[in-house]
Amino acid sequence: MACLPITVFKILHHHQLRKFSMSIHTLFHLTVVGALAMTLSACGGGSSSTSSTDSTESGTSTAAVLCNYASSLFNSSPSVNATATATWSCSSTLRSITANGLPDHAVGTFPSTDNPNAISAQNISASVAVAPTKTNVITPRVGAQNKPGMALNGIVFDPGTAGACDNSGACDLGRGTGAWSIEALGQNSFRFGTDSNNAHVQPQGTYHYHGIPEGLVTKLNKGVAMSMALIGWAADGFPIYARHGYSTASDASSAIKVVTSSYKLKTSPDANRPATSLYPMGAFTQDYEYVSGSGDLDECNGRTGVTPEFPNGIYHYYATDTFPYLQRCVKGQL
Repeated sequence: MACLPITVFKILHHHQLRKFSMSIHTLFHLTVVGALAMTLSACGGGSSSTSSTDSTESGTSTAAVLCNYASSLFNSSPSVNATATATWSCSSTLRSITANGLPDHAVGTFPSTDNPNAISAQNISASVAVAPTKTNVITPRVGAQNKPGMALNGIVFDPGTAGACDNSGACDLGRGTGAWSIEALGQNSFRFGTDSNNAHVQPQGTYHYHGIPEGLVTKLNKGVAMSMALIGWAADGFPIYARHGYSTASDASSAIKVVTSSYKLKTSPDANRPATSLYPMGAFTQDYEYVSGSGDLDECNGRTGVTPEFPNGIYHYYATDTFPYLQRCVKGQL
């Protein structure tokens, strides 16, 4: 089984987000008015891509799936106490959402000791290709400018953090300049104040997911625990599912199972890493490597197969219980 190292991209996030503007890309752009503008596609500068070829597969239309999804729900959680709204629509080329960025499920207490920010409404507008095209290009999707996707309820998927440590083990959770990128989930060395939805809040009030959005999954599954839940759309237009998939990717009659990622902890720490006695393995993004064939999914936490919404098969991503939790790259054309 081949092992590939993880490329880490430093990002502006959480405790260091500032007002700024960026170029708008027509494929997938998110605007949070009055707080932050984030480009959710790799266009012109920004994230790099790796590829062995430039071949593509013809676009797969998703126009028959959830184009009229809409939700308006009063969230009585004390940290929200407002109506969460999200509305999707489709044109001949784009799937678009408008939302107020408020979660439509129970949330933790914010502000909190480990996350001093309050949830506030945002003005969210985003579009993604309605007929995504899979390529052999792997495009990283972590960072303030490059989110991997959007949940159906208008909450952004945001797997990375700005926390980092230097070689000596000196760390900063919000403005880290060291080489070792701190993970939000799967470690006990650092606390980012995530709630039961694997989410927390940025300084300008944006609630966002670092892992499986448990409350949204429960809502979508409607009490059926072992079922496939389409929870959102990736920056390239392909669907994102949570946790469960068919045992045989191409067979809708096969049993539903917990889908596993193909990332594993390295057997030994990298050179110059802060001591594992200080920060056990798993504290940093660089502690993981992709081991082809060790799980069900590829480098981008995706696979091609059938789903309830796409019985003829489609490339799709998964939010998983273990690293990388949310896909950190996309394979579709941007």
